[in-house]
Amino acid sequence: MDHAIALACDHAGLALKTALIQHLQRQGHTVNDLGTDSAQSVDYPDYGAAIANYVSQDPARRGIAICGSGI
Repeated sequence: MDHAIALACDHAGLALKTALIQHLQRQGHTVNDLGTDSAQSVDYPDYGAAIANYVSQDPARRGIAICGSGI
């Protein structure tokens, strides 16, 4: 089983995702970064779907989706 925490965001959530990844890693967690990796405009649903697909594969998986609009 993969017990890592996955994170994904849209372009507006990139700074928060980056800070959260660093925080989680300092706490000893393994993190899977599912994107985006750029401040270039992207569609949030694509990254929401990436998190949904990740956590649906195994009930032990956890994910955090970050959206600039607060969805």
